[in-house]
Amino acid sequence: MSKNSLVKLLAEEIQQEGLFAKNETMVVGVSGGPDSMALLHTMLDLNKEHGYQLSLHIAHLDHRLRGLESEKDAAFVQGAADNHQLPCTIEQCDIGKLAEEGGGSIEETARRQRYAFLERTCLKVGAKVAAVGHQRDDDAETILHRLLRGTGLRGLSGIPRARALRPRSGIRLVRPLLRQDRKAVLAYLEDSGTPYREDRTNDDSSRATRNRIRNDLLPMLEADFNPQVRDAVIRLGWQARWLKEYFEETVGRSFETLIIAHTDQELTLNAAALGKKSRIIQAELIRRAVVSFQFGEQDLGFAQMVAMLDMVADPASGKEVHLPGGMTATKRYNRLIFSLPTDEPREQIASEIAVHVPGRTLLPVRQLEINCSQTQANASTLAQWLERQHVMAESPAGSGAMPPKSHEEWVDADCLHLPLVVRTRSPGDRFWPLGAPGSKKLSEFLRDAKVDPDERERVAVLCDRLGPVWIIGHRIDERVKLTGQTRNVLQIEARQVGP
Repeated sequence: MSKNSLVKLLAEEIQQEGLFAKNETMVVGVSGGPDSMALLHTMLDLNKEHGYQLSLHIAHLDHRLRGLESEKDAAFVQGAADNHQLPCTIEQCDIGKLAEEGGGSIEETARRQRYAFLERTCLKVGAKVAAVGHQRDDDAETILHRLLRGTGLRGLSGIPRARALRPRSGIRLVRPLLRQDRKAVLAYLEDSGTPYREDRTNDDSSRATRNRIRNDLLPMLEADFNPQVRDAVIRLGWQARWLKEYFEETVGRSFETLIIAHTDQELTLNAAALGKKSRIIQAELIRRAVVSFQFGEQDLGFAQMVAMLDMVADPASGKEVHLPGGMTATKRYNRLIFSLPTDEPREQIASEIAVHVPGRTLLPVRQLEINCSQTQANASTLAQWLERQHVMAESPAGSGAMPPKSHEEWVDADCLHLPLVVRTRSPGDRFWPLGAPGSKKLSEFLRDAKVDPDERERVAVLCDRLGPVWIIGHRIDERVKLTGQTRNVLQIEARQVGP
């Protein structure tokens, strides 16, 4: 496919699907390989030829898996950024060490770290969209890979064109090239004279299952069974995706009607009403219940799902199924109860409470009151606030703990993405503590701050649409800090009420 044809087709697809706005601020994940370089240059071509005004920021994560070759990749990406006068963020991450420590595969660890890096970069530059270079062949390989591992219907739906970067994130991950195959991408690069780096490890079928699928299985299927096997797999993915969307819409309407009680530790569903639905709808409702605790759906095994479905159908009471992260699902008469592990009864805390801005918000169970007021910064007050903020940033992580009665913070109102909510911490929560060199898991921050383990589970997290803004009584997020350019300030007071 010629350069002009591909870019014109992309412009039509993006407009039809509303993939992103013409003036979007976008972080582009660039490895230096053919797909990501094609992505970068097609986005540049949209600006040049189709009236787009995309503000592009390149992001490259060096996985440190290929020694000198990895360093050359990073230098190549930096050179591309310099050539097009684009801002570029490059970070290093020892994927091999992290995979060994976490007990996961290299591929899965790298994927998690890349998306966490993209989110950090988006938050840093104020982007709501991150773009990556997956194309049509990647989709077919992913579906086959999942099928060989024993996937369900959701796994057959393949790679989504667009999704939230993570649950509750206000940042969208988009894949503009997903409709184009590898041949079209390579033809575009040749026609436009765009250089790229080759990762020779992709040709080594002994290193990863995906390589064997790409280099051995798919060519064998094309030669011996069906020359159009990639198209057939993609069509299967489309149909699975249509069914998934239908189930999500149907389940979305049913799920809330089944909830009997919901706390930060437990979710109770009406098992009798659940049992009257078709088995596949039951499975989707149960999956949604597990995912509501912020566990990845890939952690839920088929055997566990079948055990829960059988438990719903069984009139007996008291049966239990063990789930990821120490969670349990228990049948008690006509109730199906999902519980996180705990050593003591937990308070009945709502999953989210909206915060009035400006105004007063009462959190009775937490015995906490949040007061928000907006003001404009002047030279005198801003200097005082900046000095206090500097002291907080330089202080040890645990020194910002909640005083006996109240605590105040001042944040840049223009950096917030309203609405604000207060919620409990969720597994996988990350934020960038004020004064820290980068983002970290909230659980790690609380541990480093020597917060008592019981208190960690009760910590109140003030969030906007992009994630944590203030770990109340501890630290604000770096992205909302005051600067010399701050003009509008939100003053937040968290005050303890009651005994």
